[in-house]
Amino acid sequence: MVQPTTFHIALGSNKGDKLNHLQQAVNLIYQRIGVIKKISKVYQSPAFGFESDDFYNCCLVLQSDLEPQQVLDALLVIEIDLGRVRTNPNAYEARTIDLDIILAEDDIISTETLVVPHPEMQKRKFVLLPLNDIAAKVEHPVLKKDISVLLNECNDESVLEPIAEVLHNPSTDFDFSKYNYIAIEGNIGAGKTSLATKISNDFNAKLILERFADNPFLPQFYKDASRYAFPLEMSFLADRYQQISDDLSQLELFKDFIVSDYDVFKSLIFSKVTLQEDEFNLYRKLFYLMYKELRKPDVYVYLYQNTERLQQNIKKRGRDYEQNIPDDYLEKINTGYLEFLKTQSDFNVKIIDVSNKDFVNHREDYLWVLHEIFSN
Repeated sequence: MVQPTTFHIALGSNKGDKLNHLQQAVNLIYQRIGVIKKISKVYQSPAFGFESDDFYNCCLVLQSDLEPQQVLDALLVIEIDLGRVRTNPNAYEARTIDLDIILAEDDIISTETLVVPHPEMQKRKFVLLPLNDIAAKVEHPVLKKDISVLLNECNDESVLEPIAEVLHNPSTDFDFSKYNYIAIEGNIGAGKTSLATKISNDFNAKLILERFADNPFLPQFYKDASRYAFPLEMSFLADRYQQISDDLSQLELFKDFIVSDYDVFKSLIFSKVTLQEDEFNLYRKLFYLMYKELRKPDVYVYLYQNTERLQQNIKKRGRDYEQNIPDDYLEKINTGYLEFLKTQSDFNVKIIDVSNKDFVNHREDYLWVLHEIFSN
């Protein structure tokens, strides 16, 4: 998966219901572009460079999978949707909403449509003061000075006052921190690693990813299942048990919860499909000796995808040893999971059909999945 980029965005409004315009912009940025990590106070400031009503200004920290130009394009569409009309692009004017990329990590960008860092930011107190609220120690990649230093050195004598109201961060609507441990499960190619990784990035979680790539038996199993099924399942069980035991016991002081892209019970589900009856009976005894010692997830999310969609995803990710997995194998795995989940009363199970969703590339689908996780 692409690692998200951290952007600092400046927002301003001086027409109509200014606070509402800012809140609507925040909501649309969250819905269309990415997760909002922090929002500054809102400051009332005089118009800069022209005579007009006072502005409300703020800044926010945004993480997005989009490229900087894509973020700019999305911001411009939001401005239009919120009623901004640019009558003279070369002059200052009153506006319902103004959205600017101030920083994009350490990137230095200069194109016809986008210049980052914003070339005027160090001269404008209405940018630096709210930016200092949320990024005081962030260094300007060109000037090599922290935002707090730039604010202190700024010659802009405008008087800014914080208003009493604060903007709501829609990212806080999903309170994952009320859970200690969430397991994301699914068939081969269902997207469990992608979803677990996105949740970890967006909601400050410790991420546990299955170490399947290190298993030397996996490529051999796909070539000769009958010969390598038992050593494959035993090695997976041992590794999953050790990883979950170790990672769940290690406290992360600066993380709010744990999210994993598997639950150890998958070992029994897969082994029932892959092993001969006598092998499975032995395996099951060993499994339950280990399983009873392990911590169970507070929420168990099962991503269901139909077989056609699973095969498309498997082909797309291009692992050579997976390219000839038969449909009936995937269907047996799906059946095994669903039968297991129907019997569970020890933890909260969420079965989510994502066959017609693309939560990796479409943010609206990702937000839909989050809503499904929190639905009653």
